[in-house]
Amino acid sequence: MAKHGNIFVFVEHYNGHAHPVSWELLGKARDLVQKLEGSEVWAVVLGDGLDSVCEEAIHRGADKVLYVKNKELNEYINYKYQKALVEMVKKYQPEIFLIGATLEGRELAGMVATELQTGLTADCTGLDILPDKELLAMTRPTFGGNLMATIMCPDHRPQMATVRPGVMKELPPDPKRKGEIIVEEYHLPAIEKLLDILELIPVTSEVNLQYAPVVVAGGKGVGGPEGFKILRELAQLLGGEIGASRAAVKAGWISDEYQVGQTGKTIRPVLYIACGISGAVQHVVGIKESEIIVAINIDENAPIFEIADIGIVGDLHRVVPALTKKFRERLEKRGEVKA
Repeated sequence: MAKHGNIFVFVEHYNGHAHPVSWELLGKARDLVQKLEGSEVWAVVLGDGLDSVCEEAIHRGADKVLYVKNKELNEYINYKYQKALVEMVKKYQPEIFLIGATLEGRELAGMVATELQTGLTADCTGLDILPDKELLAMTRPTFGGNLMATIMCPDHRPQMATVRPGVMKELPPDPKRKGEIIVEEYHLPAIEKLLDILELIPVTSEVNLQYAPVVVAGGKGVGGPEGFKILRELAQLLGGEIGASRAAVKAGWISDEYQVGQTGKTIRPVLYIACGISGAVQHVVGIKESEIIVAINIDENAPIFEIADIGIVGDLHRVVPALTKKFRERLEKRGEVKA
């Protein structure tokens, strides 16, 4: 098998702005590249008029940016992106290729991996380099989330993985950081036109769990849809969002856009408050990187307490309003909210 070298990170963008998961993956790539002698981190940008995105990629950790220029690539069309990325991979032969597990990224990664006949590990929660073998160890939940599996791709390249937004930590931008932008004036091959983009309609949901500094989440213990009202009051007071466990979503108490965990969103807020959530492995996978975890549960043996920094055994319907009252009093004294 031929020796490959660098780490590719696909930069997803919309209206001239990169998706935050791209910067998170660049941050992780910088960590991984320290264990691959002689390798570099390359950001891959498709489209035209994206010079500022290329510059930011360097500031965010890329050694080089592969700028595949073609205005037909400004909007995501799966088969066009697939053709461009496959051609670039064949030309530059990266060792590793990381793509964000967004709706776009999940589709694209599968198409690219299939065309290249290489392996793809989806929705990874951990990435590392296996010592001495320069293999990417890709960790993800399996068997319903009850086990964590580490998967490797020893015989095919590139080693491909998708990672959900919020899992990895981005590096702060360094405007003084230097790098090289390699411009590929790309000409799409003559392929059948499969679809037309008539209109791009941005998602109107205001739920931004993955980047909220505070998340107050409810599980089966909230008792019903009404139980989320007190959670929302606390979350709004602290400038955060509400979240939910899979059990609460399956019960129909709240929409799935609020779901946190393996089958929902992965988050890393400064403060995570779990209310009436037992702490199943599937849920813990999505919140374990939170800086501070507070658990409120009436069951003192609930698994959530094993990972909590602060545990409160009690009825959330009494504890949460009491917390809200105390937080409000403190914030009023500091002049951060009106009395």
